[in-house]
Amino acid sequence: MTSSATRRSNAEVTAVHRIGDSAPHSAFTDLVRYAGSWFCAFREARTHLSDDGVIRVLTSANGRSWRSAAVLRQAGVDMRDPRFVARPDGRLQLLAAAATGTATKTFQTVTWQSGDGHAWGDPVPVGEPGVWVWRAAWHDDTMYGVGYATRAPRFARLYRSTDGVDLQQWVPTLFEDGYPNESGLVFAPDGTAYCLLRRDGTDASAQLGRAAPPYREWTWTDLGVQVGGPTLLRLPDGRLLAGVRLHDGEVRTAICLVDPGRGELTELVALPSGGDTSYPGLVWHDDLLWVSYYSSHEGQTHVYLAEVSLTG
Repeated sequence: MTSSATRRSNAEVTAVHRIGDSAPHSAFTDLVRYAGSWFCAFREARTHLSDDGVIRVLTSANGRSWRSAAVLRQAGVDMRDPRFVARPDGRLQLLAAAATGTATKTFQTVTWQSGDGHAWGDPVPVGEPGVWVWRAAWHDDTMYGVGYATRAPRFARLYRSTDGVDLQQWVPTLFEDGYPNESGLVFAPDGTAYCLLRRDGTDASAQLGRAAPPYREWTWTDLGVQVGGPTLLRLPDGRLLAGVRLHDGEVRTAICLVDPGRGELTELVALPSGGDTSYPGLVWHDDLLWVSYYSSHEGQTHVYLAEVSLTG
C-alpha cells in the first residue's frame, strides 16, 4: 500500500469555471496558451471507456468565455487523451491515442499540427503500434516523448525526434517495474530532464526520474504515493509542480510541489473534484497557475478551469 503525499497550505483556488459540459462524458484535458489565446483540448464521449471518443478543442481570449475551435474525429476510432506540444517553429502540436477494437483494443499514437489552433488537418501516426506516447516536450530543437506499452510486457520507453513526427527509440526500456504508464515530462534550464511516472498494479507508487543530457541514463526515486494523470510544470522561480489524481482517502485532483532532492510530493491544494477526475493541464500566466481538469463531483463528468494563487 502506498502512503499519502505530505500537505502544505500555501496555495489557494481563487476561481473555478466549468468550460466543457456538452457531452455525457467530457474528460482527459490539456491546456496551453498559444498566440495570445487559451486552448483547452479534451475527449468527448458517452462514457469513460466508450468507443466513440472525439477530441474537442476550445479557445478563449480571457479564460472566461470559451468557444469551440475544432473537433477532431476519425470514423470507427476512439480518440483519447489529447496532449499539447508547443513547437519551436511556432506551430502547435497535439498528441493523442487512436483506439480501435472492442474486446481487445489496439492503440496507435497520432499527431496533428496547426498554425492557428483551429485548423488541424488529418492525424498522422507516430511511434510504434501498442506504445502510447503519452507526453512530449521540446528541448534544444529536439522533442522527447515518453510512451508506455499498452499490453504485456509492460514498460515505459523514451523517444527522440528532430521534427516531432519521426519518433525514434532513444531509451528502449526507460522503466519496467510495476506497470509504468502515464507521465509528466519537463526540462530545466540547465538541461536536466524530470519525469513523473505513474505505476499501477501491485507496485503502484509513483516514480520520479532524473537525467542529464543526452538522457540515456536515468535515476529513479520512489515517491511513495499513488497518482493518476500526472503532469509537470516548472515555474519561473524554479519550483517543480505536479498536477495529479491522489488516491489517499477521498480521490481528488490536486496540485503538488515536487522536491527532487528529497524525493517528496507535497500537496499544496485540492481542486473541487471527486469520483472520476484528474488529467490536468498546467499553465503559469499572469502570476497565477491555470489548471484544466475534469471531475464528476457535480454528478455528470465535466471539464473545469481553475485559477490557483501560490504563496511562499
